[in-house]
Amino acid sequence: MMIELEHVSLKRNGQWLLKDINWQIQNGEHWVLYGLNGAGKTALLNMLCAYYFPTEGNMTVLGKKFGRDYLAEKLRQKIGLVSANLQQKLYPSDTAFQIVLSGAFASIGLYEKPSNQNREKAIGLLEELQCLSYADRTYETLSQGEKQRVLIARALMADPELLILDEPTTGLDFLAREQLLESLVTITNRINAPILLYVTHHVEEILPIFTHTLLLKNGEVFDSGTTTEMISENRLSKLFDRDVLVTWENGRASLRRKV
Repeated sequence: MMIELEHVSLKRNGQWLLKDINWQIQNGEHWVLYGLNGAGKTALLNMLCAYYFPTEGNMTVLGKKFGRDYLAEKLRQKIGLVSANLQQKLYPSDTAFQIVLSGAFASIGLYEKPSNQNREKAIGLLEELQCLSYADRTYETLSQGEKQRVLIARALMADPELLILDEPTTGLDFLAREQLLESLVTITNRINAPILLYVTHHVEEILPIFTHTLLLKNGEVFDSGTTTEMISENRLSKLFDRDVLVTWENGRASLRRKV
């Protein structure tokens, strides 16, 4: 079991952000976390990364049970995170190569001298994610899509067991979005690929590689199961409290309101 939450609730500043969450992720599964803004997705991610701790319930992430046999910093070293919050913390004058190298040390900025092995690995990741052509450009000069692929390469430097992508296509045009999504397929084909957890509120971004989906609503699990079961007219109409149409083509779904 890679992740297990048993009756987990989270209270912050007197408000319940999550309530009675039950969820399991097995090795080899790739999940989508789907819900509207305010559903509790960010709070759940902060718990998985050990920034928040359960107010109630039991939580195990990558074999470590919260409150018993883990150190938060060591757990985070096994988790790759790509998020808008991380992007805002990076130094804009660092090159793409430097940013990817910093992932080996889990640091913002490059303060330790990287080994030749670190450098070779970073170059390999830049090439794998089609970033090598702009490796020497500063981060601030990159397009949004280029920045996101650099962040993914940075996250992979530490060989994470879990890779969390928190709405990574925000601000991307159609072509840049599809290029980024293609890079995720590449990652799942790697030997010892990490488990992917993809956070979104756009069903058209959900690729066939995502075997399972957790539907979150108002801080509670609305439903969970295989992606084809969850991304259906019946489930989503109930999730949104209005009738919607879901169509599938080449393993990808699209969603529109029923009129």
